[in-house]
Amino acid sequence: MAEPRAVVGILLAAGAGRRMGGPKALVGPLAGPLAGDESPVSRVAGWMHSGGCAEVVVVIGARAADVRASLPLCPWLSVVEAADWSRGMGASLRAGLAYAMAGSADAALVTLVDLPDVRAEVFSRVLASAGGSDPVDSVLARAVYEGRPGHPVLIGRAWWAPAAGLARGDTGARELFATRPHSLVECGDLASGEDADLPPAATQDPGT
Repeated sequence: MAEPRAVVGILLAAGAGRRMGGPKALVGPLAGPLAGDESPVSRVAGWMHSGGCAEVVVVIGARAADVRASLPLCPWLSVVEAADWSRGMGASLRAGLAYAMAGSADAALVTLVDLPDVRAEVFSRVLASAGGSDPVDSVLARAVYEGRPGHPVLIGRAWWAPAAGLARGDTGARELFATRPHSLVECGDLASGEDADLPPAATQDPGT
């Protein structure tokens, strides 16, 4: 069974979070009293690393200096600033994938900073789906929550350039997943996968 040499985690945390009153990297449910001094973006990055990402790159934009200052200095964590972050999620995904392309990972696990109950167990389960893909760099997989697609998504290296080419506006890799066969990894027993600033009944496809 094939195993990836390494998986890079790409944490999209560039948004201004206007509906939440500030960048989701710094405010929201994960910034409550139980978090202590740790920022939401720092907590999610830690869960990605604990879930199996050898390296995590955080893509920042709004209040970049504050978000960068909230992150710990550790060897597995890198920060990339998307200069055009205000154009939408697509810009952030392109920045994260451009960083990953300079490295040697076989696959990228992509998630958002505003999914408060998507934690290490979810990341680990989605990463495990790569074990059945040979070669690993061709894997395409995504978490689903009681059948509803969401984050994280796992994108093999062979798909990074196509994903970046399709990422425009607030669309990340949605078109790639809409047109290519991929694995669905049920995670509804572990989390809801719901966006922190949207009502539970909202119908959306947050996965890409």
